[in-house]
Amino acid sequence: MILIAFGANQSSALGPPRATIEAAMGSLAQEAGKIVARSRFYRSSPVPVSTQPWYVNAVAALDTRLAPEELLALLHRIEARLGRVRREPNAARVIDLDLLDYNGLIRDRPPILPHPRLHARAFVLLPLAEIAPGWKHPGLSLSVEQLIARLPPGQAVQAIDGPIEDR
Repeated sequence: MILIAFGANQSSALGPPRATIEAAMGSLAQEAGKIVARSRFYRSSPVPVSTQPWYVNAVAALDTRLAPEELLALLHRIEARLGRVRREPNAARVIDLDLLDYNGLIRDRPPILPHPRLHARAFVLLPLAEIAPGWKHPGLSLSVEQLIARLPPGQAVQAIDGPIEDR
């Protein structure tokens, strides 16, 4: 399973974060393959804690023939087209696309797989659990449910139209 995380907390030329994420999903499907599953949208507090606006997040499963390096390059091109400017780490952004997992591949060179921080991020794990219950972290051999149970406190995540979960 190939998993992609989507996040945004600033408006783009296309509108609010949710519209930008929808556009990113459309571009990904058009240029890379087929999105076979996608989560609901979630709102989440910034990580690390800051005064930035809350993020809108989602996770999608992708069917593609692109190699991991090609897929990461495409994600970066989509980000740039949608207005992402890389300034400083953890800065507010119009779009952020992360390659989370590529069919269980483990690698320590770019793209690093699985994503090195996915296991500690509620805004990734909760939508991931929605579309891939039982998914196991390739390096840690823990299920998404076990990873959620291990999350440190302080990450507020809310399914759009759902209750806030403080993780």
